[in-house]
Amino acid sequence: MAESLVHNASPVEYFRELVDSAMRRQHLSTRQLTSFYLVNLLAGFVHFDRSPASGDDGPLGVRFVKALQEAGVRQRDELRQVGDLSLFISGFFADSLTRSLVDIDYYIQLGEHAYGSLARQGDGTFGDVFDELSGKFPAFVDVLGEVSERSALTSNADLLRLYERWLRTRSRRSGDLLASRGIVPNASVGSRFVQ
Repeated sequence: MAESLVHNASPVEYFRELVDSAMRRQHLSTRQLTSFYLVNLLAGFVHFDRSPASGDDGPLGVRFVKALQEAGVRQRDELRQVGDLSLFISGFFADSLTRSLVDIDYYIQLGEHAYGSLARQGDGTFGDVFDELSGKFPAFVDVLGEVSERSALTSNADLLRLYERWLRTRSRRSGDLLASRGIVPNASVGSRFVQ
């Protein structure tokens, strides 16, 4: 029987199931609070407000630099937004980044630095969460990528794009997906060449 297109679960319940199963499949262990943070990040994007009052719409790199020049709560809020957007974009929209001026590795580095800056601020409650998000950022990108695929919001049917993503990120998950489709990734190939 086909899976229902309508879900009765709240966004938090829906994403909790997807995040937990993606982490299990990818053998990624995290703090419970970090998993909770990811679920709430995804649920927050369900109702994301893009009105001008919702904040700066500038490039994330510029927003990151501006955030570092801020202080206190404003700095933490801005760094968190940069980290969250970097994680969401690189996890959910990695395929669309191949056609943009910046690539997925730009978003990964930006997110790692934003969360790392937050972790160094010594926030007692979320300091460890931001440290884990920074340290395992590419693994969390893979988790969100799987959530994206399972929620049918993107498609990785194009093997060439998947292989190109693997060449750029060397993601274990992308390599496993290629292998499951009969393509063995070659680590000795540079990122400029496709076999």
